[in-house]
Amino acid sequence: MSIWYAICNLLPFQWLIMNFMKNALLAVLIMGPLFGLLSTMVVTARMSFFSDALGHSGFTGIAIGVLCGSVAPMYWAVLLSVAFALLFTYVKGRTSHAAETVISVFSSTAVALGIFIATLNGSSFTKFNKYLIGDILSVTPSEIGLLAIVLLLVVILWALASNRLVLTAVHPQLASSRGIPVRGYETLFTVSIAVVVTLAMSWVGLMVLNSLLVLPAAAARNIARNLREYHLFSVLGALLAGILGLITSYYLGSSTGAVISLYLALYFAVTFCFRKRRA
Repeated sequence: MSIWYAICNLLPFQWLIMNFMKNALLAVLIMGPLFGLLSTMVVTARMSFFSDALGHSGFTGIAIGVLCGSVAPMYWAVLLSVAFALLFTYVKGRTSHAAETVISVFSSTAVALGIFIATLNGSSFTKFNKYLIGDILSVTPSEIGLLAIVLLLVVILWALASNRLVLTAVHPQLASSRGIPVRGYETLFTVSIAVVVTLAMSWVGLMVLNSLLVLPAAAARNIARNLREYHLFSVLGALLAGILGLITSYYLGSSTGAVISLYLALYFAVTFCFRKRRA
């Protein structure tokens, strides 16, 4: 981190004077590409509400961790979200219900269980507010390192299997006929989403987390002419919105996650206008 701090000290920006802002900027630079890449798969697979459901399961995991007296409830959230993702993949492959229906079943159950545990014995819900709103300024160097590892793994996954992941999402029957293990790739994808959503929940906020996994790709899809541009515009949009959101929230004193989401919504609106012109 000392190298990163030295680089930031060379930049002529007053908002980078404090170390917590340097940490937040580095986290945004990592989360931008991470959410941009995963967003393309979420939108392509038509699982826009899946990340929201995973966030609810992660919140339930945090509530269980707090109830058990854990000093690191986030690990409980990761474990429960991964278990949730695996169970979702299992149920979805063995039912005739649409994916949206299965997601709604899991999501409603997870949020009800989370609220039940969080308010058990009259406990105050206010201590969980930070997970609903998020605070990226609280990110630590060790958490940034963990995010960087996750980004590296996701990039490797995309480099090795992006075409098979897309085919699995768009046409699972065709993918299966070509010898692609559809169930395995679906599981790998859902687990990746589960880990990223849970790790980012306390910094971005559960209330707006889903927008970071939907809006970048939704906006990119408006103007992209091929798959390469689709991924590129999604990553660049998420990265730019993250940086602008961090700076804007610093000067306005507002929630960083909410401002990032608003910039992504603006990105979608602008690209939608260009889409209309091209049509």
